[in-house]
Amino acid sequence: QVQLVESGGGLVQPGGSLRLSCVVSRSISSIKDMGWYRQRPGTQRELVAGITSGGSTEYRDSAKGRFTISRDNAKNTVYLQMNSLKPEDTAVYYCYADAGPTMYRYWGQGTQVTVSS
Repeated sequence: QVQLVESGGGLVQPGGSLRLSCVVSRSISSIKDMGWYRQRPGTQRELVAGITSGGSTEYRDSAKGRFTISRDNAKNTVYLQMNSLKPEDTAVYYCYADAGPTMYRYWGQGTQVTVSS
């Protein structure tokens, strides 16, 4: 069993920044794929950013140039640095990790990000 705990969400003004953290209950050095999804009100969950064990990253188009995903294997943590936030970034952000021989996808409980003046 793998547990993921997100933190770092909150209320921020447009143009502001937040850094989300996701702490994993086991070593992440062998976890091939981790990242962040979000779910905006009335929409389906969508991929924001992902990072592989080798450090390769991917971003949704609206996040490119504003968000940066990183992982610290020593701290069993994956981060999402979000800059130049917009009201449309308002959502619940979920951390995920694909772990184990079957690459089962584990999820965190989510953290609310609200961008509003």
